[in-house]
Amino acid sequence: MERLIKSGAGWRIGWNPNAPKFKGLVGTDDWAIELTEAELDDFCRLLAKLANTMQQLTSELMDEEKIACEAESDLLWMEVAGYPHEYNLRFILNTGRGAEGAWSAAAVPSLLQAAETLKVF
Repeated sequence: MERLIKSGAGWRIGWNPNAPKFKGLVGTDDWAIELTEAELDDFCRLLAKLANTMQQLTSELMDEEKIACEAESDLLWMEVAGYPHEYNLRFILNTGRGAEGAWSAAAVPSLLQAAETLKVF
């Protein structure tokens, strides 16, 4: 598989299996950070977990209620905040480089879809 970058309005995510160390990339139109394979795997896994949690909370909350949910691994921390059907995403990289990023609610659904299929080949 060759290098792959998926992008849309306010988001981008990439995978380069041939890169020596930083095989992944996440970002927006304004910023990006390269991730190791383990960091990218955790990013995709935690994003899917948080999206699933938000989906499950739909029936538990009133229409006007907002909520924030967090998930983390040894490598990164992530948070979604907003309504179960429309929420922002933030992450903090916990490894030596240290980085923080965020996506708007408008970008999250497409980023989630791209993350789910990024390494499927």
